[in-house]
Amino acid sequence: MSIVHKATLTPSKKEIFGAWLATQTWSPGELVDTIGSYRFDDPAGKVGIECVLLEVGGSVVHLPVSYREAPLAGAEDFLMATTEHSALGTRYVYDACADAVAVRALLAAALTGATQEPMDVYDQGRLVDRRETVVTATGTGSWTGNAVPHFDGVTIRSHGAESRIETGSFVVVVKRVVDDSDADGAESIQVTWPGGAGSLVGVRHR
Repeated sequence: MSIVHKATLTPSKKEIFGAWLATQTWSPGELVDTIGSYRFDDPAGKVGIECVLLEVGGSVVHLPVSYREAPLAGAEDFLMATTEHSALGTRYVYDACADAVAVRALLAAALTGATQEPMDVYDQGRLVDRRETVVTATGTGSWTGNAVPHFDGVTIRSHGAESRIETGSFVVVVKRVVDDSDADGAESIQVTWPGGAGSLVGVRHR
């Protein structure tokens, strides 16, 4: 499960995403609304990983985001904002394509066929709710061999409406602006949301 705290964020996620998208040349317009999101967990429990689907202009934007308790070294250009979380304190919000922990989680899901984590809501340490699933995400792979290797960093070869990230022996392709094409890769993460579906993360060997 993915633990979500009942809390307020200042600025809010919608404010953060809207301001960041306004600085991206590939963004198809202004942020209209949030459609939903899916999550995969950091095995160490340190980094929050959320892939958000947004209505932007007349398009759907897929935005992988990571939340950290401290700055991520070397990722200054990918910091979206800092926000004050009423339960966790200051959180550093990153474009997750530059976060090795988040990229590894997406890679593992695509290769092993994992599904997104259910979102359990906690308030002051108590389970109070489980969020309704609006967006679903499932990896296509059936890898049962060794665990996905740990890696300390990633190399972004292209960054924009479709990002290509090299890590170890893999290339991870993240579609940001959803269209009729699938993310390139032998394995992928298939995502469904109200009114749409597609392959939004692709994985292939280098």
